[in-house]
Amino acid sequence: MQYLVILADGFADEPIERLGGKTPMMVAKTPHIDALCKLSRCGTLKTVPDSLHPGSEVANMTIMGYDAEKYYQGRGVLEATALGLDIEPADLVFRCNLVTVEQAKLQNHSAGHISTEEAEQLIASLNEYLGSERVQFYTGVSYRHVMVIKGGQEGVQCTPPHDVPGEYVETVLPKPMESNDTVKLLRQLMFASNELLSNHPVNVRRHAEGKPVANMIWPWSPGFKPQMPSINEMYGLNKGAVISAVDLIHGLGKLGGLQSIFVEGATGLYTTNYSGKAEAALKALDEGHDYVFLHIEAPDEAGHEGDVELKIRTLEDIDAKVVKPVLTYLEENKEDISVAFLPDHPTPCEVRTHTREHVPLMIYRPQAPADGVKVYDEQSVKAGSIGFLNQTEFMQVFLSGKK
Repeated sequence: MQYLVILADGFADEPIERLGGKTPMMVAKTPHIDALCKLSRCGTLKTVPDSLHPGSEVANMTIMGYDAEKYYQGRGVLEATALGLDIEPADLVFRCNLVTVEQAKLQNHSAGHISTEEAEQLIASLNEYLGSERVQFYTGVSYRHVMVIKGGQEGVQCTPPHDVPGEYVETVLPKPMESNDTVKLLRQLMFASNELLSNHPVNVRRHAEGKPVANMIWPWSPGFKPQMPSINEMYGLNKGAVISAVDLIHGLGKLGGLQSIFVEGATGLYTTNYSGKAEAALKALDEGHDYVFLHIEAPDEAGHEGDVELKIRTLEDIDAKVVKPVLTYLEENKEDISVAFLPDHPTPCEVRTHTREHVPLMIYRPQAPADGVKVYDEQSVKAGSIGFLNQTEFMQVFLSGKK
């Protein structure tokens, strides 16, 4: 048996008044997702333990079958792993956003989805003027980067920037959970970066073009390198792969022993190469991978922007460009492949950040009877035969077909 997970990041939402009390998923035209639903069993899944923040890193770790309370160490170290950085045990690693700050408020968590080429110039300046033997910055993708503090201390409480749009920076700065010099260093670096980047040529040009400027760093989700068993070891699989435009997912996959597959034109936004991702996933199955994790970031970014129409568009694109070819593939290989379709967490447009509500889930398994749910959305799946799953129960049910 082969297993394909289609992870539509953040697509679950809440009822929106101007949509007649419906969610974007309920309004979107998704005939192929509904066709898969009619062949599947449905239910809901709790992806985030109560003790942890509802971040993509935690939720995707859970969906891959890991006990997040045991293995989660922070988002930064996962992205550093994806970048191939040599992380020492005493290195405290942060995800480091380039953000927009105006009138002392955090206005945009992504600096308007700044290009990687522009960001690379800013990161180079940060290393030149703020880097040291102890502090280094590493370029990731778009606004998503990594900062490493050698000999950093535990006990640092950071706020994800996408959780606090419009808040005064002073009210959401890193805080110590105990006496901690690392927090002082973080705050110094953040304000120094604002002074350095505000007049950088990249930002002068972006301002002239009417684009959000990337005038401050925002370090968050700190952690040390985790020790994790491979997914193959835990679940008796032979060969797995992960497909994503996001370093976080590739880092998690790498720590889990999965091969990273990169798709040209995969951006993590609504402009991403949906069809290329689907083709890469099906090719990986043809080449003998028995577990493929296909991650699509676009709905999550639309949710963070609070753009309802864009979120609907991303769901319809996933339906037409990802699920449709998967259905065609299943018609030719339906005896050998199980497919799961789900988000990692909701990212409601009216909240503009992640929430920890249970997510809708469907699992297609060859020769397993469907449960009669005909439309896939946040409410309809609750009538499905899978019922409620808690965290790593998803992987157990997905692989065994039993509940």
